[in-house]
Amino acid sequence: MGILRYNYRSEVLGMHTDITITYPSGQYTCYTPEKEGNSIFKRGNLRYKPDMKLPTVYILHGGGDDDSLLYRYTRLEYYAEQNQVMTVTAQAHDSFFIDTAYGIPYYTFFSEELPVVVQSLFASSARREDNFLIGMAMGGNAALMMAMKRPDLFAACVDLSGGIGCSLDSKYFVESFDQIRMPKMYGAFDDPRKLADSEFDIGYHARKNLKNGVELPKLYLAVGEDDFIRDVVRKDRDELIRLGIPFHYEEAPHLGHEWDFWDQYMKKALDEWLPLPGRKKK
Repeated sequence: MGILRYNYRSEVLGMHTDITITYPSGQYTCYTPEKEGNSIFKRGNLRYKPDMKLPTVYILHGGGDDDSLLYRYTRLEYYAEQNQVMTVTAQAHDSFFIDTAYGIPYYTFFSEELPVVVQSLFASSARREDNFLIGMAMGGNAALMMAMKRPDLFAACVDLSGGIGCSLDSKYFVESFDQIRMPKMYGAFDDPRKLADSEFDIGYHARKNLKNGVELPKLYLAVGEDDFIRDVVRKDRDELIRLGIPFHYEEAPHLGHEWDFWDQYMKKALDEWLPLPGRKKK
């Protein structure tokens, strides 16, 4: 697997930011058949091509994390290699991946600028059917938000332990500010009384998509059975049922809001759930 950390000045954010990218390079070779016998290493049978484009999984990190932590605390890099996908994880700080009230437009960065940068500078496919989204914790809510607000970008979305931030349950989303009382939420979203039917209300966007017949990404939700945020994730599950939106849901026995859960379900998402074109038969 090839891995790189790319730092550049984002026009949208107005500051330098970090992106971590992995390439499934282990199965690729540039040897011609007659030269392969000269190598002592057995390589895969995939060939490098100047115009090659890879299916891409965007990973949205959790609160308090950064773009590198997923690769250090899970085997995400290995799982991506096994399934022949490129991964992209960008720094979002604790912004909830929204255009924040304090003036830094992270949602615009992730939905508008980042895909263009990645598809222009790296070997990432621009086709919707080749682009996927996984989010964990804070990033899980954001993955659902991206799926509802920009269903044109992704073929499938995985929400792992999402629970703090945007919610499909519009009523709970507003009430959660008084229940959770997290200063970072007020700093990012501002006045919760203005959130209903706003750009942050993803329940509103889900209902609008259904009314307009918009094709939504395939949806997968999972949470640890012992996760403190489990009942909040169930609210999103129940709202999907109420709206009639198809999805897959799991609760992992004996696991909580922890890296053991996220590692296990990163593997499951890449090995089983996401409709990846390069997946090996298990």
